[in-house]
Amino acid sequence: MYAFSSLLLFGALAVQSVFGRPDDVRAKRDAEILKRSVDSFVETETPYAWQRLLCNIGSGGCAASGADSGVVVASPSRSNPDYWYTWTRDSALVFKGIVEAFTQSYDPALQTQIQNYIAAQAKLQGVSNPSGGLSNGAGLGEPKFRVDLTQFTGEWGRPQRDGPPLRAIALINYAKWLVNNGYTSTAQSAVWPVIKNDLAYTAQYWNQTGFDLWEEVQGSSFFTATSSHRALVEGAALAASLGTSCAACTTVAPQLLCFVQSFWNPSQGYAVSNTVNGGSYRTGKDANSIIASIHNFDATAGCDAATFQPCSDRALSNHKIVVDSFRSIYKVNNGISQGVAVAVGRYSEDVYYNGNPWYLATLAAAEQLFDALYVWKQQGSVTVTSTSLAFFRDLVPSVTTGTHSSTSATYTGIINAVQTYADGFVNVVSTYKSASGALPEQFDRNTGTPIGASDLTWSYSAFLTATARRAGRIPTSWNANGGKTLPGSCSGLVVAGSYASATQTTFPASQTPGGSPTATGTVPPPTATGDCTEVLVTFTERASTSWGQTIKLVGNHPTLGNWNPSNGVALSAAGYSTSNPVWTISVVLPVGTALQYKYVNMAADGTAKWESDPNRSLTVPSKCDGTSSSDTWR
Repeated sequence: MYAFSSLLLFGALAVQSVFGRPDDVRAKRDAEILKRSVDSFVETETPYAWQRLLCNIGSGGCAASGADSGVVVASPSRSNPDYWYTWTRDSALVFKGIVEAFTQSYDPALQTQIQNYIAAQAKLQGVSNPSGGLSNGAGLGEPKFRVDLTQFTGEWGRPQRDGPPLRAIALINYAKWLVNNGYTSTAQSAVWPVIKNDLAYTAQYWNQTGFDLWEEVQGSSFFTATSSHRALVEGAALAASLGTSCAACTTVAPQLLCFVQSFWNPSQGYAVSNTVNGGSYRTGKDANSIIASIHNFDATAGCDAATFQPCSDRALSNHKIVVDSFRSIYKVNNGISQGVAVAVGRYSEDVYYNGNPWYLATLAAAEQLFDALYVWKQQGSVTVTSTSLAFFRDLVPSVTTGTHSSTSATYTGIINAVQTYADGFVNVVSTYKSASGALPEQFDRNTGTPIGASDLTWSYSAFLTATARRAGRIPTSWNANGGKTLPGSCSGLVVAGSYASATQTTFPASQTPGGSPTATGTVPPPTATGDCTEVLVTFTERASTSWGQTIKLVGNHPTLGNWNPSNGVALSAAGYSTSNPVWTISVVLPVGTALQYKYVNMAADGTAKWESDPNRSLTVPSKCDGTSSSDTWR
């Protein structure tokens, strides 16, 4: 069965490499046949994918019995593999797609699901777990929980720092819908407190290592970095619309964007998806980077390379490098020409289940191209640079560098060829799906047989977002244009967060598009320039320490632990050297606060050594650019 399907796949797609020839009648005919085939697949699979995705959400989902309300079950599979858990990252990506669909077409059933999800995440943020608790935010980095919202205590790759920013992004999009439709007070009371915790975590922990998207190696992840940058940029804009501010967001976001650039390998033309501690056995060619691009898509940013927009020359070059890394290693890809869609996996060195193609990775390759096509059509041109030339020449061999306008034959050739290439990836999924239309996690690299976790929720979500982009349905802007300016110099600046349980988890009824707000409370006016309610205060302490010791900031404010060293703020030693033993941290504090504080040397065993009296003092100014304090250990 699958060998026959592979032949059909090859026959339908092999013409793509010559599709750029305007006189190639056969190529045009076969491309139209492919388009009709994909159209038919999308039409039949879409309702099925929605049904199976919603089945995996508790408590009413048909495959989620036992899961709490609003909880996304990764898969109904409870053995070989056991995915009967809820992952913060996967759940956020699924609800990011649900919110996008909801904002484009109002659906009260989806609105109920979104509100249940928000209530579940508010509860989950307060669940103590092996990564920590909420008091210092560390517990927000815990990757997975049981479906009844209790902690999972088994061995796992933790922390994973992509969950909080991704959850913030999903919730921000719903909060924006509430604001746009007159329900600002609901966004303030029920949604913003959950978002605020996740933004605080992102600003505080972005410069610490964690486990990657695939939960296998510890280091720094391109996907995590790009998601974190987007969350802070979008979070700052939402805060302003709610009449408040996020000083940590605006301070850290430029540094994160600067960090994102460090993953680019200019000599080989791809983003190194993971920088791994303790050595590297991977090339870094990983679907992580393609997934990063599609989840950072903002059509208003055009083809910006700094934010790795899907049509940017870097993202297109990366697309080719990553896709090509799978061409020769999977038997299902045998005989398929360069520039023709193939099955895509996580990374070529993968050994999980023998290392196979994944439905969500193959769909991500399609989605990036659909995103690019949308922008090119909107701007009426395609720019080919030396960086992206190899990508385009696989599809249109005669193409040259330069900007090709919509009036040119080259533009038409590119658009048609990329459309066919993108459809090809969707056709790969159609070819190797289960007979029922079910999308598990993977399909066998040799036979194409569907394998792995059954009915993977993320697989269905990936199908729905990719085909929405194919239909021209795109997400709202996340203000990428406002957040794409690189700082003059890069630093590892982090901002200590302040965390609080989100207790308002009920939503008023009948909040429909354009309706009148039914939530109580008034919306404060936006603060005027120079009139801030909280500002950034940077503390620098010079203190020589030994291995295992940490300097903490402790004082008479909850953010500084209320004089409890265990709850104090740990300073960063990123700039520490023997000759210049500098510890630093930035903290957001209310204006006018009369602060009393000291530094404490915390040993690895928790022993606290306080610096000598008297207490240090500082009054937080009202100026929006904040202040700083430079001290030396006493």
